[in-house]
Amino acid sequence: MTESKAVPLPSPAQPDRWAHLRRHTDARIALGHAGSGLPTAAHLAFQAAHAQARDAVHTPLDAAALLAALAERGWPAVAVTSAATDRAAYLKRPDLGRQLSEESQRRLSEPVRAPDVVLVIGDGLSGTAVQANAVAVLDVLIPTLQAAGLRVGPVVVAEQARVALGDPVGALLQARASVVLIGERPGLSAADSLGLYLTWEPRPGRVDSERNCISNVRVGGLAPAAAAAQAAALLGAMFAQQRSGIRLDSPAPAAPPELPGAGAP
Repeated sequence: MTESKAVPLPSPAQPDRWAHLRRHTDARIALGHAGSGLPTAAHLAFQAAHAQARDAVHTPLDAAALLAALAERGWPAVAVTSAATDRAAYLKRPDLGRQLSEESQRRLSEPVRAPDVVLVIGDGLSGTAVQANAVAVLDVLIPTLQAAGLRVGPVVVAEQARVALGDPVGALLQARASVVLIGERPGLSAADSLGLYLTWEPRPGRVDSERNCISNVRVGGLAPAAAAAQAAALLGAMFAQQRSGIRLDSPAPAAPPELPGAGAP
């Protein structure tokens, strides 16, 4: 009896004609198709990315490690928490993440010399992003601001934080400007993206249109050093014009200018 040979079948997965464009972006484009569905590899990659995004949201910020890294660099820091008592409350009640806990309010109410700029590191929706990128941004930003003659206050490390938590922090410290470095909402292409939000004269009641944002700070996105340079340039424009957000005239210059008014009360 003659043994029959298996006839190889063509793969049902077919590539897209524009698959070559994938080398230019992390976005999920040109994934190919298998009939009316995705190829198995693309489907499994989507599930893995979704799991990474969920993990980023729920992974706690290692505040102790962050504070230790700041201390190694000789930068004073203070730890605070929002009014959200845990992650579940934080996710269900965004308003609580914009308010300081009573203990944190008392801690920041102690008499200090008002800084020109207060830097706030908040976990946001991705502690993973903060752990990976925040200190790398400050490694460039703090020396740049100090070289420009600005007083930089203690770095505030905030847990269960939303962007607007920088407003009560800035108001209590009487800072002229704030920079909030915070984990952005994870996407299915990146779960470690950091955002920087800059506000002139931060105080409760500020709205999003009064802020400037630098986003996608991560490996594969905007490099931390480049983000720090952009932040310094934006702060230069803010100090010159005494405003931020949509009222800030013209794009920030490529290099940070002399910052007027440094050290002013």
